[in-house]
Amino acid sequence: MPAKWLLKSDPEHYSFLDLVRDGKTVWDGISNNLALKHLRNVRRGDLLMIYHTGEERAAVGLAEALSDPYPDPKQKDPRLAVIDLQAKGKLARPVSLDEIKKTNSLKGFDLVRMPRLSVMPVSDAHWEIILEMAGKKSS
Repeated sequence: MPAKWLLKSDPEHYSFLDLVRDGKTVWDGISNNLALKHLRNVRRGDLLMIYHTGEERAAVGLAEALSDPYPDPKQKDPRLAVIDLQAKGKLARPVSLDEIKKTNSLKGFDLVRMPRLSVMPVSDAHWEIILEMAGKKSS
């Protein structure tokens, strides 16, 4: 069973619609140690929830990891990892951070506990709750 992850993106820099348009991309720019640790654990075939930061602050779409992590070819630091990913589909409706925070069953979710972290694991239960909130059943 594939693992599930949440990846944050600033939609002004690269939005989920940009990913849909491009089809696939290299997910780079992660420098936080804990976020890098999580990114290094992503495996090909894992499911990814794309979350927009900034004014939107909402889960907006789903993607799939096309590769295991590898060193960022644009950087000289081998500890900086990237993955390749492709869009799988837009959520029926965005699920806002405010909604997530108000949902008791999501109180332990890393997005609530560590809101600045840009890559985080998502439990199967949390994944399903967010998809239900978005109006989409299982992925």
